[in-house]
Amino acid sequence: MAKEQSTTVKNKLFPDQWIDTHGNYLFNYALGQLRNQTEAENVVQETFLAAFKSKDSFAGNSSERTWLISILRNKIIDHIRAKYKEKAVTDIKNVEQSVDDFFDQANHLKKQPSQWDLNPKNLLEQKEFWQTFHQCLRKLPKAAADAFTLKELQKLDGKTICKIMNISQSNYWILLHRSRLQLRECLERNWFEIPNPH
Repeated sequence: MAKEQSTTVKNKLFPDQWIDTHGNYLFNYALGQLRNQTEAENVVQETFLAAFKSKDSFAGNSSERTWLISILRNKIIDHIRAKYKEKAVTDIKNVEQSVDDFFDQANHLKKQPSQWDLNPKNLLEQKEFWQTFHQCLRKLPKAAADAFTLKELQKLDGKTICKIMNISQSNYWILLHRSRLQLRECLERNWFEIPNPH
């Protein structure tokens, strides 16, 4: 962070320092959302190119990094949109089946979620938690992971996500529901389960 502040001056950009100053941060941000190293590298390159082309429009109202992240977020959304532009989601049937696997015939959860008795603020600061979270996110089917990423990480509304992914509202809710259930189950198994000492 100190490095970013030392190279950022109000109303000024330093494109020749972007890769050294922001490259790793932007790559990790993109990798966490796209779950694919090559795709993350590509969107970061596109971000730097777009930022360089529009550098004259930088008003200096935010830090250089914040400005680059806003461009990167748009590039991530564009990348996800391109994946679904001509190809509808094909794993909805499998998604419905795997959601059904969590419920019994009376539509009750087969296994109640365990109580997470943790301080969310402390949890979010733990690097190991985020590593586990991203591993769990990578295990989701692509469409479910993309729906979750757009909703919870990119903070987009459902209508926008449906347009980006070329899916119906009901398919969107199925994908989102499945991603949340599977992420919770994965996190309980790989992070929250505390071995019984007895």
